[in-house]
Amino acid sequence: MQLTFADAQARLDRTSPAISGLEHGVDAAREAQAAVATLHRPIISASAQYIAYQKTLSVDLSGPKQQARSDVDGFLTALPGQLPPAFQDIASGIVGRISQALPGLFAAIPDTLSYRYRDELFHPTVQGVLPIYSGGAFPAVQRAAAAGVDLAQARVASARDTARINLVRLYFGQLAAAALVDSARETREALGSLADDAAKSERAGVTPHSTTLEAAVARDTAERAYQRALLEESAARDELALALDADAVQPVTPLFVRSRPLDPVEAYVDADRLPRTREADAATRLAGAGVDLARSRYRPQAFAFGEYNLNRDQALPTEPDWIVGVGARITLLSNVDRGHLLASARAQEAAARDGAREARRIGETTVHRAWTLAEGARRSFLLLETNLAAARENLRVRRVAFREGESNLTAVLGAEAALATARTQRIATAYEYDLALAGLLAAAGRLDRFDEAIAGADIRLLPETASAGNTTP
Repeated sequence: MQLTFADAQARLDRTSPAISGLEHGVDAAREAQAAVATLHRPIISASAQYIAYQKTLSVDLSGPKQQARSDVDGFLTALPGQLPPAFQDIASGIVGRISQALPGLFAAIPDTLSYRYRDELFHPTVQGVLPIYSGGAFPAVQRAAAAGVDLAQARVASARDTARINLVRLYFGQLAAAALVDSARETREALGSLADDAAKSERAGVTPHSTTLEAAVARDTAERAYQRALLEESAARDELALALDADAVQPVTPLFVRSRPLDPVEAYVDADRLPRTREADAATRLAGAGVDLARSRYRPQAFAFGEYNLNRDQALPTEPDWIVGVGARITLLSNVDRGHLLASARAQEAAARDGAREARRIGETTVHRAWTLAEGARRSFLLLETNLAAARENLRVRRVAFREGESNLTAVLGAEAALATARTQRIATAYEYDLALAGLLAAAGRLDRFDEAIAGADIRLLPETASAGNTTP
């Protein structure tokens, strides 16, 4: 599968489980923010109950019964005196008989009267509560949810930058490994040809056998270096394929270097864009919302409420048909020490602010360090261009002198080793520049401009051209 770096980056964004997992975290934070955006709305609920109940009423009649007995006795005693003398005897006889009957009559009245009632009913109601004042709790929760979204997004950005830097390492690392294979192959072929020339010269009686052995040792050493380069290229290819979840990947975007100097380091320092700063600022806002939430525990809360009975026919005697009202509540004594809770929230906010300042300092230091690495790699690469040309010319002169018998094999082998070293350093430095530039852009929060850096490069090295020392604009 042939992929440009832009295509490989898009594939990484689609297939990376680390990025995908954090993006789900952003979705969750956004849903949480949407959930608390309506805290000021009324809460309407409906409930239904099927109730079976029994009610027992007990009335103590002993006191009223005794009072009634006393009142009746007094009335009967006074009754004969209220009549004319002719009727007083008759009345006294009647009163006497009634007085004799009264104990039996009052004994029939119980001292306690009990009443028991059983019933079943269906009790559906609708209740509503409208928050009026939350003491600042609702705005604090909403600000915390918004800060949670920012924090989740900052973490996704940091994870994406980390994954993309690793992709730069793997993608251009495979190109560098392939270029080193080409360089090792060229060295192996050159030393093999030199060993053949030494053998022919020995057969002609021009050079001693020791020279032929020296050339053969150098050829075998180059063969081993070539085999190691093949293994390293294979490992780099497998690692890139695993990172992109593909069977095999063939990079087509070459190693690159821009010969022009980088912009001044100050152009890359923007505290508000630094990934560490964005994450730390979001954490500070989250901690600030925690302080406001802790303060709200000291304040009162006000609310309106209402309830409507949907089945009045079966309502309990003590239940209203409907009820509305307003209420207020304030916590006078809590089982959680609110002072310590507020102090804890303030300490967390202070820690978050200090963390944000430290993140800015570290971020700016990282940008300066990354700029130095990238600019140093660029300068080293341009110097190696001159070294590579000189090493080629030196090898050509040494070979000619060796064929003409004016130089020994050791000088030729030294020139060949110098050329191989120059080629290797050139490839490694181009790779170092690409990786350092990605690190610089990531540290500055501008890794999305890496594609622009590739497009603006005026030196490109594909594996087949890197080994030959060619550059293409």
